[in-house]
Amino acid sequence: MPTEPEVPETRGVTVSHLAGVDLGSEIEGMAGRELRMRMVTIEPGGVLGPLHDHRDRPGVVYILQGTITDHRDGVARDYGPGLGWPEDRDTLHWLENRGTIPAIKVSIDIFTPQS
Repeated sequence: MPTEPEVPETRGVTVSHLAGVDLGSEIEGMAGRELRMRMVTIEPGGVLGPLHDHRDRPGVVYILQGTITDHRDGVARDYGPGLGWPEDRDTLHWLENRGTIPAIKVSIDIFTPQS
């Protein structure tokens, strides 16, 4: 039986918080949840790991620059500028930049801030 390759730890990643909205004051039943937008830069050779899920933290991603390789379900898929993907309860993945320029993505998700 084949085994999954070991997923590297996060390296070469910078995250900038761009905006956020407290959903509790906007939508009934969303107390304690926030809609946030972040810019994530993954340097060449960088990894956004380890393997992680998005249970209770759905979102969407849009690539601004470079190419990000999304590893999920044993498949590596490249996304370049103008492309993106959903991150839902079934997402279990890790990301890397195999390119030669920084890869930049905008990530928008709903999450529960840690107290």
